[in-house]
Amino acid sequence: MITENIHLLPMSSPADYAIATLGSHTALQILKGAKDEGFKTICVCTKGTKEPYESFRVADQILEVEKFSDFFSVEEELKKQNAVLIPHGSFVSYIGAKEVQKVSMMHFGTRSILAWESDRIKQREWLALAGLRQPEVLEKPEDIDRPVIVKFHGAMGGSGYFIANTPKEFYDHVRDYPMEERKYVLQEYIVGVPMYIHYFYSPLTDELEIMSFDKRYESNADSIGRIAARDQMDAHIKTSYTITGNMPLVIRESLLPQLFQMGRRVVETSRKLEGVGKRGIFGPFCLETIIDPQLNFFTFEISARIVAGTNPFVNGSPYTWLRYNEPMSTGRRIAREVKHAIEDDRLEEILG
Repeated sequence: MITENIHLLPMSSPADYAIATLGSHTALQILKGAKDEGFKTICVCTKGTKEPYESFRVADQILEVEKFSDFFSVEEELKKQNAVLIPHGSFVSYIGAKEVQKVSMMHFGTRSILAWESDRIKQREWLALAGLRQPEVLEKPEDIDRPVIVKFHGAMGGSGYFIANTPKEFYDHVRDYPMEERKYVLQEYIVGVPMYIHYFYSPLTDELEIMSFDKRYESNADSIGRIAARDQMDAHIKTSYTITGNMPLVIRESLLPQLFQMGRRVVETSRKLEGVGKRGIFGPFCLETIIDPQLNFFTFEISARIVAGTNPFVNGSPYTWLRYNEPMSTGRRIAREVKHAIEDDRLEEILG
């Protein structure tokens, strides 16, 4: 944890701090939740994109930059306002896992875990150590003997993913991508129901919560089903898995105990990962799974921060209503954790 140049106010209140994030991904619910918990809110936007944050009245202050990679040009201003930075997928994608390590302001969550999230090989190691079932990964294109989904590294929102059934299909398709994007994984394609599980782990109470579930709507991969099979063949459409939106789901109640166990194992295993530290992962994270017809969960990815699949639940999910009996988004849950840490003089425990 980096605590240099961070000024923590002794025995202070949330009113002495601000919550800041980048204007993208899950910023609306992060900022709304922070306001609901009594924080001042700051949104860092690229020029020309501030209107949603003004219109929805979630940002008390907007700082504009030319591009998100210019974030460090406003970091000193954020530090002056005792802002706690809440990372999300756009932050990781646009700034980069390595650059995130240079952030010197207060940062919610474990930054070092992002190196594991951004590398699909490291991800598989983490999930395997946690004992989670995963789709098989093939070593090289010549090994393709079944449908595989080709995934590029990094938080890209599914952009560029494609299905290949043979080595030839792989090489025909991959030519469309520049060399710098060709770090990929060949993952067995599991036929089943996609289920994205949104967790929150509190280091203050050692409690693991299931916040909500979603399914992604993936560009023409989902919409192509409205076209007759004959027309699909004639149209020569290249299937795209770029995520365009999220749909809420409620899972069979009998499966919940298994999902709590999976989440807990992921948290406990994270404390043993090289370079992460004994606190491991905390705050929001997501296990991205496929459920097959035998109700087996195959975990194909982990996101070590808030995911966009929580956006349908700005007013809470069935699960957060059960626990809190009040509107509780994942964004607000983050703010409440920060609030409790400040009030209990334990803020350092949730910065990393």
